[in-house]
Amino acid sequence: MTATTLRAPARAAGRGGGLTGAGMLLKIWLRRDRVMMPAWIYALTALVASTVYSFKHEYGTAAARETFARGIGDNPSTRILYGPVLNDGSVAGLSAWRVGATGAAVTAVMCVLLVIRHTRAEEEAGRLELVGAAAVGRRAPLTAALLTAVTAAGTLAAAVALVMVLFGLPAAGAVAFGLSWFGAGLVFSGVAALTAQLAETSRLANGLAFAVLGAAYLLRGAADAGSAHWLSWLSPIGWAQRLRPCAGEQWAVLLLPLLAFAVLVAAAYLLTERRDLGAGILAPSLGPAHAPPSLRGPLALWWRLQRGSVLGWSAGVLVYGLAIGGVADGVGDLVNGSDAVLDDIRKMGGQQDIADAFLATAMGLMALFTAAFAVQSVLRLRAEESAGRLEPVLATAVGRTRWALAGLAGTVAGTVVMLAATGLAVGLVHGVRSGDLAGQLPRQIGAALAQLPAVWVVAAAAVLLFGALPRATSAAWGVLTVFLLLGQVGPLLGLPQAVMDLSPFTHTPKLPGGDPDPLPLAGLTAVSAALAAAGLAAFRRRDVT
Repeated sequence: MTATTLRAPARAAGRGGGLTGAGMLLKIWLRRDRVMMPAWIYALTALVASTVYSFKHEYGTAAARETFARGIGDNPSTRILYGPVLNDGSVAGLSAWRVGATGAAVTAVMCVLLVIRHTRAEEEAGRLELVGAAAVGRRAPLTAALLTAVTAAGTLAAAVALVMVLFGLPAAGAVAFGLSWFGAGLVFSGVAALTAQLAETSRLANGLAFAVLGAAYLLRGAADAGSAHWLSWLSPIGWAQRLRPCAGEQWAVLLLPLLAFAVLVAAAYLLTERRDLGAGILAPSLGPAHAPPSLRGPLALWWRLQRGSVLGWSAGVLVYGLAIGGVADGVGDLVNGSDAVLDDIRKMGGQQDIADAFLATAMGLMALFTAAFAVQSVLRLRAEESAGRLEPVLATAVGRTRWALAGLAGTVAGTVVMLAATGLAVGLVHGVRSGDLAGQLPRQIGAALAQLPAVWVVAAAAVLLFGALPRATSAAWGVLTVFLLLGQVGPLLGLPQAVMDLSPFTHTPKLPGGDPDPLPLAGLTAVSAALAAAGLAAFRRRDVT
């Protein structure tokens, strides 16, 4: 298709006005996101509610909260993860500290995915070209995508503020906390709008936006862990903390995300007018005319497609593992003011030794992160099919089962790499701090790898959905969310064991320190193999859509 052909819809749309049709597209995309958006909002609101409840229940006295806050202030690893505590004796201040930075980052992820989904991904699929041939303005898709993301971020901000007020926290602090997340969502909606113009594929656009988010989070962490606190003013995640929700609000900080959003969106609109539909500002590099032998096969193809994702996720869990390893040796001092917290950590970690119980709980959380990667990786199968790239592959000597098995093998290999990186990071730091590197390194790597069968069950469930119900493949995120609530929140809420047993993460050994019983691991592996086999069999029998 020539550039002239690509420009024709834009000229036709221009006669109707640059924003013509934005309202119609907004309605359509809100309807498309009627499951995804409430799921994000519910999960993040539940996170805030459980955090506030936890601090009110576990740290019932001001003395306990002050002891906890002093322990956090003395631990640079914890400051890297969550930032400094700005209010030593307040449930509201501690709650805002615990989920402020991480929640702002997750809100940013939500907004990036929404904007890219309704801009670059729509162009990549060819749907915006059809839409642009009607009376729809050139700027309408981007405008509708931004309004969708802003609606999601605004609804989330209102929901978390309301929950905090219902728990008895100060209204001003609750509103400031909600707006801190809203500001992060605004900034990264603008970042995604800009990367959608720069990149020619949705994968690259997401990658660029997430690279900016990762840099912002690391910059904020470096500022909080060191003495150069002014660096947090350069990070949109740092702005969420500089607003100081529940700790003497600084309302003027809200001008920073608003200004950044305005600048980024203006730049995105400018680039929208200057590029061809379907093209990006950054021209893709042309590869060699002939593929090397290392790329002549479906497994090599999947590695080429997934290597960026695997390396990015592995780098993230590696950083998290380093921080967890740094915290583990002093976790007893952090919770010394609350026997209830010790009990809850032991409920989730299953050990008598508090450091081992904490590490077992952390390994469980890392397994959930790895399962999120596994779901994303399996969803790539559906993305390749729906984008029309599967049919040319199947026209060669590659069969359906071989193609799907290659993608599944890439997913399995990625999960092994991620959990091994987690165990390596935790073992190195914890081993050095405890003076037992030779003992802790293999111990922590083994504890991390023991989570693999549960992760594979989640991946296999996604494969089953892909094979049997391809249009519902994204429901795998809902499966993971249910397992998260059952496995991590269930022990704290005292749910019946029969209910918690529905989650595969309930059956993994509580390592390090627990009984490494191989029977549950073998059972989970068998379940994952059965689910994956059923999914592949269903894929062989259905039409490619």
